[in-house]
Amino acid sequence: MLWIKALHLIAMVCWFAGLFYLPRLFVYHAMAEDTTSQTYFKTMERKLYRGITTPAMIATLVFGIWLLSYNWQAYLKMGWIHAKLSLIVLLVIYHFICGYFVKLFQNNANKRNHTYYRIFNEIPVFLLLGIIILAVVRPF
Repeated sequence: MLWIKALHLIAMVCWFAGLFYLPRLFVYHAMAEDTTSQTYFKTMERKLYRGITTPAMIATLVFGIWLLSYNWQAYLKMGWIHAKLSLIVLLVIYHFICGYFVKLFQNNANKRNHTYYRIFNEIPVFLLLGIIILAVVRPF
């Protein structure tokens, strides 16, 4: 079980690294005016989303479900796990919204400015804080 937990945490760190960096790329991409920079950002965003962030999300979810399966009946009675899983659902939605933005930029269809993406970039920080506090402190 400790190996599964370690793999879950490694995947989670990789997933969050991607979720922190990808919106930062959106900020720079939204500010880019020349074609060379825009092409460069499109490549970086696509590779980060498809090659690192999405596989890390899948691994995080697989190892997390595996960990839950060890004692599912007990977890059902714990309020903190329901709150944590709710935040994870929001994180997965955030992940797919990032994928939507990657497609918008790929198709030169982005209508949002860099300020929007600067604010959007902060969302995973709050989700991470909640998820970690719930997993470690288990407040209820």
